[in-house]
Amino acid sequence: MLEKLTTEKRNSSTMDLDVMSIHEILEAMNREDVTVPQAVAMELHSIEEAVQNVIQSFQEGGRLIYIGAGTSGRLGILDAVECKPTFGSPSEMVQGFIAGGMKAFTEAVEGAEDNEDLGESDLKSIHVSEKDTVIGIAASGRTPYVIGALKYAGHVGANTVSISCNKNSEISKFANVKIEVETGPEVLTGSTRLKAGTAQKLILNMISTASMIGIGKVYKNLMVDVQSTNYKLVERSKRIIMQAADVDYDTAEKYFEDAQHNVKAAIIMILLQCSYKEALEKLKLSNGFIRKAL
Repeated sequence: MLEKLTTEKRNSSTMDLDVMSIHEILEAMNREDVTVPQAVAMELHSIEEAVQNVIQSFQEGGRLIYIGAGTSGRLGILDAVECKPTFGSPSEMVQGFIAGGMKAFTEAVEGAEDNEDLGESDLKSIHVSEKDTVIGIAASGRTPYVIGALKYAGHVGANTVSISCNKNSEISKFANVKIEVETGPEVLTGSTRLKAGTAQKLILNMISTASMIGIGKVYKNLMVDVQSTNYKLVERSKRIIMQAADVDYDTAEKYFEDAQHNVKAAIIMILLQCSYKEALEKLKLSNGFIRKAL
């Protein structure tokens, strides 16, 4: 069946890739990469559905679970681990699984992606329920590990989403929402870490970012739930307060400390001239949305 997948076809414009100059190779890759956002744009309606499912899960106390093999699995894990520092979300709120376990993040685990049961058992290990959204990622759209996971997620009533880079993919049959971004033949035949991987990264960026905005973790275009876990992020937190409340550095720093490093509370304290305790109460009543609190 592989020969029917567009991700496995040969790219007619790079048949002489091995004799091209370095500049010609880079031009060819850049030319192909330009087509990726255009292909993603064709699936925005399905991506929107996926985001709505994730927001619903978060509002019900559920989680976003990415599951994939190889490059797809690594991209899911990458997106998951970035959510905690960026949005201040608990580590269990967004999780990523890869066929073969975390060892497979740095080296291939032979045969793991071909086992449907492993996908199911990985989801069982975290007690996936109807409150969760499970997103299966596979460039080919046929990875058994992902199929097993989506089957099980559907069985327990979770929201299910598939992301593939081929039309009419196998994993789409097991998802409530199917995202099929046809990125076409790769510059290097079958190397789906290239255009297919780029498309997947763009989609995961959209899903996690839009979902976090949807539950109040962004004010204007500022990441107001950022975790100040190092010097750079402490300074970024102060700049966010400066920009959101239109104050100088010293004022932002004072309120940042008074608010016990809670950026949202500091902004509300400045704009409403209220106490830390009052700011926390307003945030609670507004479900964490600064605009509603104001």
